[in-house]
Amino acid sequence: MTLSGNTRKKPEVPAAAAAVEPMPEDDGRRYFNRELSWLEFNRHVLDEATDASLPVLERLKFLAIFSSNLDEFFMIRVSGLKEQVAEGIGELSADGLTAGEQIDEIYTRLRPMLKRQTTYLQETIFPELAAAGISIEPYSKLDVRDRKRLDKYFRDNVFPILTPQSVDSSHPFPYISNLSVNLGLYIEPDRSVTQSNLRHLFKQKRFTRIKLPPSVPRLIPITPKSTRFALLEEVIAANVGELFPNMRTSQPFLFRVTRDADIELREDEAGDLMRTLERELQRRRDRFPVRLEVAAAMPDKMVKLIAAGIGLGEADITKIDGFLDIQDLMQLYSLDKPKLKERPIHAILPDAIQGKKNIFEAIKRQDLLLHHPYTSFTAVTDFIADAADDKDVQAIKICLYRTGKDSPIVDSLIRAVRLGKQVTALVELKARFDEENNIEWARRLENEGVHVVYGISTLKTHSKVMLVIRREKDKLKRYVHIATGNYNPFTSKMYTDLGLLTADEEIAADATNLFNFLTGYSQQDKYARLLVAPLNMRERLVELIRREAKNKRAGKPAGIKIKANSLTDVQIVDELYEASKAGVDIDLIIRGICTLRPGVPGLSETIRVRSIVGRFLEHSRVLHFENGGGDNSEVYIGSADLMMRNLSRRVEVLVPILDPELKQYLSGTFLDTYLKDTINTRILQRDGSYKRIGSRDKRGADAQTAFVGVQVPD
Repeated sequence: MTLSGNTRKKPEVPAAAAAVEPMPEDDGRRYFNRELSWLEFNRHVLDEATDASLPVLERLKFLAIFSSNLDEFFMIRVSGLKEQVAEGIGELSADGLTAGEQIDEIYTRLRPMLKRQTTYLQETIFPELAAAGISIEPYSKLDVRDRKRLDKYFRDNVFPILTPQSVDSSHPFPYISNLSVNLGLYIEPDRSVTQSNLRHLFKQKRFTRIKLPPSVPRLIPITPKSTRFALLEEVIAANVGELFPNMRTSQPFLFRVTRDADIELREDEAGDLMRTLERELQRRRDRFPVRLEVAAAMPDKMVKLIAAGIGLGEADITKIDGFLDIQDLMQLYSLDKPKLKERPIHAILPDAIQGKKNIFEAIKRQDLLLHHPYTSFTAVTDFIADAADDKDVQAIKICLYRTGKDSPIVDSLIRAVRLGKQVTALVELKARFDEENNIEWARRLENEGVHVVYGISTLKTHSKVMLVIRREKDKLKRYVHIATGNYNPFTSKMYTDLGLLTADEEIAADATNLFNFLTGYSQQDKYARLLVAPLNMRERLVELIRREAKNKRAGKPAGIKIKANSLTDVQIVDELYEASKAGVDIDLIIRGICTLRPGVPGLSETIRVRSIVGRFLEHSRVLHFENGGGDNSEVYIGSADLMMRNLSRRVEVLVPILDPELKQYLSGTFLDTYLKDTINTRILQRDGSYKRIGSRDKRGADAQTAFVGVQVPD
């Protein structure tokens, strides 16, 4: 079993769901393909990037997100498919495709999307930015004064860093690091130079690679504090002669390589998890290539040379007719140009804690629901800071999955230790692409005296839980925060997430047992309130879905509403199909991957699936089960998506909302607001396509702005 939770060599079909009924009519496959469903989600991101009603820098941001998403998709998912092909693994995906067939279909769908992205950038975004005074200008068209200024910048800031690498019989093709941007060119002796003492050593034409240094901005201001920019690669190309005196150089062309980046650790290798992971991070740099992006104008001979040098074939090459690596353009988003961006929202604090000196008294009186980014994340950071400073707090326990750089949360935990409190931090070292950052945090926390643990070696700990133990009079009182999102103040401004602050005794007792399970490997598998994966969550969710079907057959009120990031678990999909057959109304708000096929007569005709993609990344997870109606309904929030990895190979937590007013708010106002959205919503069709039901240039309901300034009931 891999520590990364990677099962890319096998389809996501648990044993409990192996026997599935055939579809009641010949209407295609029973499930959508996971990878192709993800591509459709990224198409929604591209739709946002080309929505003319958005400010231009917001559209540029979505173009960059589209590219960033693709990078991760290739590094993890496509690389996994390529491994299956290379190893001759013939197992089919849940929808019946081989790995090779999936790769072919991915490229078929992706090519027109990439063309749309680059065309829109060149023909729309750049002209609009230029009209607003922000321009990227060709070096060759600048006046002499500007070119001299850039040439000096090159000599002072770029030239000493560059390391050209030529290829010949004694110099093999250089290693091309993952996601680096490079220039490829040919060099040969300048025959007109007759006085070089080294001329006899270099007689042949050679391919040379120059890596663009990541420490230098890709966009160089033409004048100080200017919004006129030149491209780093053009400045290097204009001065490339300084790298190769007495040599002739060809025109340089950009290229970029994407490599496999998944980390696979065997359970028996993980005795010292931190050291093992550090070793694997070093190996990640040497993983096999999966994609080569080249400038469309690059000569075929050079393309073939680079592809052969890194070990890729023609099918793995993507020609980019435009700007390569659009993510570098996010440098423009940092400009102080508020009119070219969305207006910032005003985040508020719950009335119950606003201006209050003792947050614990407020939580003891009532459960508090936090809805970020509309609720300021300072409600969470202040809770942790207050726990650190409060003289009556005895201990703090927290799960850190991704906490970001310069986190005030880490500072509070360290301060708590220095003030004599017992602090335990479960740091998930295996959080993908945050491994190095989390190793750094773990070491810092350990050095300060925090009890740092890494959870269970064979499972990722993805739960978002914090427990504070406080002495009040003659007994200990526990306070709990459970959330759908990470303890990360930075992403809290861009993601929609929910959090619960509660002093409920049963939830607190469950949280205590959870930390004992994570830190002490206790055999505790019974929980009064919490649903904990992989212990009881799958079993309980199946029970809840089946109960709705049973109620519907008995003529009782029944219904299911679920908001999540992804739905791919075959068993859960099949249970939803069975509930639909019983006539249960099911509304699914699935932002990303959804393998369930809605609207099929006799199978899923009562199931509706929508995806909401807008200004904020929808990240909150809410599950509502009608359970006969009235006060009997059940509502859960938490960290788990409905995927095999979340339910079976990660430690996840869902917490029930017990307060009647909060439960009514989530099942009614909250979910209904999303279900009524006509601005950001796309409806999943039976054929796997999505249909947008509105647009921003028309009047409609916008769930992402509806919550601005709204107080959650308390």
